[in-house]
Amino acid sequence: MDRGRFSLLLLDPGEIYFEDFSAVLIPPDITPKTFDNKKQDGRLKMCSKSLVFDPRDINKPIIKIPLKDCVVIEQWKGSAKYLASNNVLMVNCREYMEMLEGNIVAPYKFKEATNFLFQLNYANIMNCLPQICQLHRASTLPAAEQADMIATIVHSRQARVSFDALWLDLYEKVVMETEADKVTPLVVNPGRILLSTSRLFFQPYNNVETVPVIKIELSVIRRMVKRRFLLRHIVSNASTSSGCDKGDISGNQKKRDDLYNKLLEQPALKLQELEQDVMTLQWQNGIISNYDYLLYINSLGDRTINDLTQYPIFPWIISNYIIGELDLQNPDHFRDLSKPVGALNEVRLQRLLERYEEMSYPKFMYGSHYSTPGFVLFYLARLYPHYVLCLQSGRFDHPDRMFNSVADVFKNCQTNMSDFKELIPEFYDVAQGGNFLVNNLGINFGYRHNGVKVGDVELPPWADSPQDCVVKLRNALESNVVSQSLHRWIDLIFGYKQQGEEAIKAHNLFYHLCYEGNVDLDAIADLNERHALEVQIMEFGQIPKQVFKVPHPKRKIGLPLLNEPYQIKSAETEDLWKNIRELEMVNSFNTHKNTVSNLFISEDCARITSVGHDSKLKVFSLQQNRQTRSANIGNMPLSSCIQMPNVNVLVIGSWDNQIVLYDLDYGKVTESVLAHEDAITCMCWGQRSSILVSGSGDCTVKVWKGLNNNGVIRPIQCLQKQIDHNSHVNCLDFDVDDSHLAVGTEDGEIYIWQTKDFALKKKYQIDASSITTINYSPDGMKLALGGKNKTLQIIDVETGLPVFSKVMKSSISSLKWNGFLLILGCDDGNLFIWDIMKVKLLYEIKAHSGAIKTVDISSDKSIIATGSEDRLIKVWKPKN
Repeated sequence: MDRGRFSLLLLDPGEIYFEDFSAVLIPPDITPKTFDNKKQDGRLKMCSKSLVFDPRDINKPIIKIPLKDCVVIEQWKGSAKYLASNNVLMVNCREYMEMLEGNIVAPYKFKEATNFLFQLNYANIMNCLPQICQLHRASTLPAAEQADMIATIVHSRQARVSFDALWLDLYEKVVMETEADKVTPLVVNPGRILLSTSRLFFQPYNNVETVPVIKIELSVIRRMVKRRFLLRHIVSNASTSSGCDKGDISGNQKKRDDLYNKLLEQPALKLQELEQDVMTLQWQNGIISNYDYLLYINSLGDRTINDLTQYPIFPWIISNYIIGELDLQNPDHFRDLSKPVGALNEVRLQRLLERYEEMSYPKFMYGSHYSTPGFVLFYLARLYPHYVLCLQSGRFDHPDRMFNSVADVFKNCQTNMSDFKELIPEFYDVAQGGNFLVNNLGINFGYRHNGVKVGDVELPPWADSPQDCVVKLRNALESNVVSQSLHRWIDLIFGYKQQGEEAIKAHNLFYHLCYEGNVDLDAIADLNERHALEVQIMEFGQIPKQVFKVPHPKRKIGLPLLNEPYQIKSAETEDLWKNIRELEMVNSFNTHKNTVSNLFISEDCARITSVGHDSKLKVFSLQQNRQTRSANIGNMPLSSCIQMPNVNVLVIGSWDNQIVLYDLDYGKVTESVLAHEDAITCMCWGQRSSILVSGSGDCTVKVWKGLNNNGVIRPIQCLQKQIDHNSHVNCLDFDVDDSHLAVGTEDGEIYIWQTKDFALKKKYQIDASSITTINYSPDGMKLALGGKNKTLQIIDVETGLPVFSKVMKSSISSLKWNGFLLILGCDDGNLFIWDIMKVKLLYEIKAHSGAIKTVDISSDKSIIATGSEDRLIKVWKPKN
């Protein structure tokens, strides 16, 4: 069927199109001689608030007759020889509109009273006239009652229609069928949605879609998202593997949730799990861009391109639009992302705060929002003029109020007392090339006060073209200056500074109806009150759903701080791990008689040194594949072992509360000291600070300095400080420059101590479960930790936010972070190798029959060593 030029965007926002009829428009001035020339063949559309005639001749205007402006709608009672029958609809109206004359997008022409005659070619007027008259009666009601009556008519029509089962394949089974609306910008199209065992169908009740039924294979759906619509949780969205977005599906919340849950139960559905903590960690690591991360967070915050009331929000980045050259290394050229737009100008902010103080409850600082349908289309008027005409009742904005200059808009956002808008993704979308800045359609938007015709948007002096402007804005978004502070803007728009006391302190408080949860529309019985609130919410803007409840972690700037010289030479080895197909065991040593508690690989990758619960110190040659040293160290289990720099001396921690120095050259214990009042559980050496720290079951960490002065421990001289904790100390680690020490305890607490004075900087209660192992990331910004609760967590050191969390099959007993690799040993003997930059599990293997108590990776990343409760030490290499 030829659907002509008709679009739902020619209707009022949210108006419903029911059906159409083949018809002939008979102009008022027609005569028998002019009938054949003046008559217009076309289709008459019956809509919830209007009648629309779409002529077949595309040069003729589409005629829209608002039902509220109709005086009489009836069967024509006259007669004419040139009419074959009296199957004619007569419409007398006070005003009507002509649209798309000459098939040109332009403001609608509003015409005064006239009579229209429509001869129906096939439909019987007595069948369709009652429906049109019913809608005409609805148009005379107040807006809320009209909406309620139309909803009743829609429901009545829906109840008489069922899904056409002929669209199903022979072996396809129906899982669920219900009413639903397809939601796209400014448009709601009702129909039926059906879920089968292999596909999702949407069958509209009208013929306006390009296909009679929208079909989506479950196998290509990669993501399902629940969304809000007008602050109500009634929308679902499906994104496919091709990136195609078919629109949002709206129903009531119960139907939406039922559909969502039934979808998840289907074996054919293979979703790509975009876990929030994985995405955040990948963004921190530089795996995904600032642009892509903002798009993802917008999605989490219920922002979608299918809903202009909740369009994705992007920040103003550049603050200077009048200079000739843009310097992306100069912070002065960037906006302060720690402040909302309304607080960027201190003078304006003070005036707003004065008004706020005098205001009665509920107070707000800003009388307009940073994102509304009007603001979105303000930016996109040249690209989507038909959306503007739909939203603004067939009119464009005054030429002087249009988006004419980037510099002028930014200036207005800094100074105007009612303009606080942010940007939209198109400003940073290189793929679109800035086409929204150009009047490619040649739309006549009128003339400004200075006589200049509205054309393309005036660009900043530093932009050579629309494409160049967007590229430079995108480069600014991805710059180090922005990466250092983008998390602060996320806190304002999607995070903990979005509402409540933190919003007040951040000067980020908007009108109360903008916030989710502040009004329950479904609980409002009065139709007029509910409608008024819906209109207010739609026009004023909505705060995104709060995604983060604690400060958002900061993005890593540049490459990880891996300063070891071998990093330059290890590219081939890194590629080997990234493409690992198999983990090959190249050595195995079994001379320990009890649990291997700690081991390390020498810097030259020639030896492995280990200690165990059998009180033995062992040294193994990897080149000779044999044990080269074995020594008894006391009579109690040994917990830890460290190689002193520049001397061939080991520092060993024992369960007999002692720290022991063992001289490898002479093969003997040279010194020992009673260091703690309980077993020594862990030790760590600061390479840059030359500090040794020891942790114990006596709940303390002791700080030793000067141990490498002739290899002699003298407690009075070496013991610098004792740090107390609330429970047993299980693990500790220095950051990359030894400026901080992290301590994990039995009761699940993490302490961050400053090593310059060993003052407590941070303390986090991560979990009530014991933390058994802890390791700083190479850049010192994050901590990896594991424990008895079977959970691998990576936390942001500054905020304590767990940016990644993964539940394993058993408790985590050891881990080692080296470059992009995170090696994990578990109580069930499984060994895991993660690419923690991409947050991707590279390999998993059953490495031991007992818990893996210790792991290490060589300096050149060529081998991994593991020690276990099964008394074995194993050496592993990757194979492609």
